[in-house]
Amino acid sequence: MRHRILLVEDEADLGNVVKQYLELMDFEVNWQQSGSDALEDFKRAPERYQILLIDVNLPGMNGFELAEHVVKINNQVPFLFLTARGEKTDRLNGLKIGADDYVVKPFDVDELVLRIRNIIKRKQPVVAPEVVKANNVITIGNTQLFVDSLKLITEQGDEIVLTPRECDLLVLFFHNVNRVIKREEILTKVWGSNDYFVGRSLDVFISRFRKYFQQNPSISIKNVYGIGFVFNVK
Repeated sequence: MRHRILLVEDEADLGNVVKQYLELMDFEVNWQQSGSDALEDFKRAPERYQILLIDVNLPGMNGFELAEHVVKINNQVPFLFLTARGEKTDRLNGLKIGADDYVVKPFDVDELVLRIRNIIKRKQPVVAPEVVKANNVITIGNTQLFVDSLKLITEQGDEIVLTPRECDLLVLFFHNVNRVIKREEILTKVWGSNDYFVGRSLDVFISRFRKYFQQNPSISIKNVYGIGFVFNVK
């Protein structure tokens, strides 16, 4: 299957070169030259694209604004910023919005292709958690979460009794493997609020979970600084 890319670049020469090269690399590319046109295209079929390449310095709606709209429509699609800006604040801003990478112009097109392929591969689910509805059990590999009885059975067969809040948080992680979950999303969905004290509780829970899974090489929890966490499943 040819992966589909939405390229948003207002520089005609660069956009044309990148589009042609990506097509030579067996990608299907739709090229838009403004943020507003790209947004309208994306709205028509939010599940169409495997990745978006977004220039930051777009006329009218800039790349950051476009990305914020994209995330609201479909927060699963990865995107990468193409920009002449190299300032740390701009890179942090892009990453906080949810960008998977940030490529500063001028860039090597072969390196861009490699980054795109790595992002698409990383975003593809390795193992989708199997939900056994009859028993309300969520399974990842040999790890099982018994939601009704608040029990976690680790890969080594250890049985851990969870608190209701721990169970709710694990359910959220188990259903969102290998993607960044923002702290705000976790706190709102699990605790119903987002304040300092609740945030500290989350950090305590994450420490506990890392101990629960420390003997399981296929599961880890990565902290994405300033953004949230990734529940990694190999």
